[in-house]
Amino acid sequence: MTETPDQTANGTAPAPATPAEVPARPPVRAPRGAERTAKSWGAEAAKRMLMNNLDPEVAEHPEDLVVYGGTGRAARSWDAYDAIVRTLDELEPDETLLVQSGKPVGVFRTHEWAPRVLIANSNLVGDWATWPEFRRLEDLGLTMYGQMTAGSWIYIGTQGILQGTYETFAAVARSLPAREGEDARDDLAGTLTLTAGAGGMGGAQPLAVTLNGGAVLIVDVDETRLARRVAHGYLDEYTTDLDTALARVIAAKQAGEALSVGVVGNAAEIFPELLRRQQAGEVQIDIVTDQTSAHDPLAYLPVGLSVAQWKDAAASDPAAFTDRARASMAAHVEAMVGFMDAGAAVFDYGNSIRREAELGGSNRAFAFPGFVPAYIRPLFAEGRGPFRWVALSGDPEDIAKTDRAVAELFPEDAALRRWLEKAGETVHFEGLPARICWLGYKERHLAGLRFNEMVASGELKGPIVIGRDHLDAGSVASPYRETEAMADGSDAIADWPLLNALLNTASGASWVSIHHGGGVGIGRSIHAGQVTVADGTPLAAEKLERVLTNDPGTGVMRHVDAGYERAREVARERGLTVPMMDAP
Repeated sequence: MTETPDQTANGTAPAPATPAEVPARPPVRAPRGAERTAKSWGAEAAKRMLMNNLDPEVAEHPEDLVVYGGTGRAARSWDAYDAIVRTLDELEPDETLLVQSGKPVGVFRTHEWAPRVLIANSNLVGDWATWPEFRRLEDLGLTMYGQMTAGSWIYIGTQGILQGTYETFAAVARSLPAREGEDARDDLAGTLTLTAGAGGMGGAQPLAVTLNGGAVLIVDVDETRLARRVAHGYLDEYTTDLDTALARVIAAKQAGEALSVGVVGNAAEIFPELLRRQQAGEVQIDIVTDQTSAHDPLAYLPVGLSVAQWKDAAASDPAAFTDRARASMAAHVEAMVGFMDAGAAVFDYGNSIRREAELGGSNRAFAFPGFVPAYIRPLFAEGRGPFRWVALSGDPEDIAKTDRAVAELFPEDAALRRWLEKAGETVHFEGLPARICWLGYKERHLAGLRFNEMVASGELKGPIVIGRDHLDAGSVASPYRETEAMADGSDAIADWPLLNALLNTASGASWVSIHHGGGVGIGRSIHAGQVTVADGTPLAAEKLERVLTNDPGTGVMRHVDAGYERAREVARERGLTVPMMDAP
């Protein structure tokens, strides 16, 4: 919030500011340390995480309240943001704040076990769940797009998606043919990956590939995104010249070296050009994917427009811009299909580009799979997913200590220990120090309880916020991503994320959210999130044990119901009751 002095230097009252003289808001930065201004750590943590979402180190366009994904906001307006912060500071430990699409709308007396905040973002009734209707309502100031973790206040920057991206590319490596003399491949050495989109989510891709030993070329229309990734250590280098970039990654592939190179350009032009060069024998690309902001056509720059023209062109004629964007996406995706036909491993990385390309005229957009059915679903069947935590102290050493604690809790998990070591060496913290790893059912609560003990003993300098991506085993219905190609055909059944949110509310989560749209767009998903605070108290321990057991448990339950045998095995092994699990 902007603070204006009451008097000028000579002691006279300043003249009233005209609109042109109103100073810009200072950058938002979450408080650090063990002292709070709110009346409970649940409210204080929610406030700090909302602020952290808008930290310039974290958010894509914090001045517009946009956190990531082109349009994903943390609050509907700056007035709403100020009201949320003020209300959280005043909230009693037995009260709950309701937030409707980024606007605080009510405070109710509940109880200490209830969430301090309940959030609903972007939800529209079925027949009205279209981009034009959403934009009409948004223009009226009645809603906002919450993405997944933007409007639920648990986004932690590119570091938050890095480990999931690392896991995906590790699975891709295991799927590739073994090298001569090896039984199986376990890295990407000697391969070249082509991808696009270096924004808040896609920016994790280059580092995820190089951590798996591969070479990668990443395309983005916005040079500032590539520069930011280099500055933060997620990308090795970038150039504006395609020939230079290609020569660098080809040399790295041939040498079996890990290298990431960005190139400034439009994927709808560069992907077809690289396919032409591959068909001419000039390059061999092994893996192709994409994480541009294709879920919203207004967030995808069409061929023929510059970055400088983007915002005005989208605002002046959204329908025409959408048509142009979809036509460009069709060219982009058709090139991906061409790489698949040439033998590359090609997959959709969850941004709905296949559907948008189909709407743009591509008739083979769904020829390649999404990343979940291709690589991740076996993990979901075990309740495994993105477990993330944030040190409210602001001290990186608290994350180092929790890293060691997690490694000690799961000594048999070599992949987890390897990830934690690599993350500690390579990950640049953005905003409050944070970490992510994938843990499953009957694992996450052990970490939560250990963190709570460390806060209580003073080993950590402040409470730990524990949350996850909405992209989790049991918290989303998204037929173009997480629930694509379910074994029982239940891709579009949205009861599951609603049950997840209700259960997390009943289990004592600190705040719970239900969103529509996420990373795939309006009309295409329903998803839920939870965040729980380890503040060192016995009450927090009780809540953490329930929430962090039940939340991933819904993923096992959901996959049992869909007929996955691995989920049945996990349920039996770990004591999850699913009443009709053995019914014929």
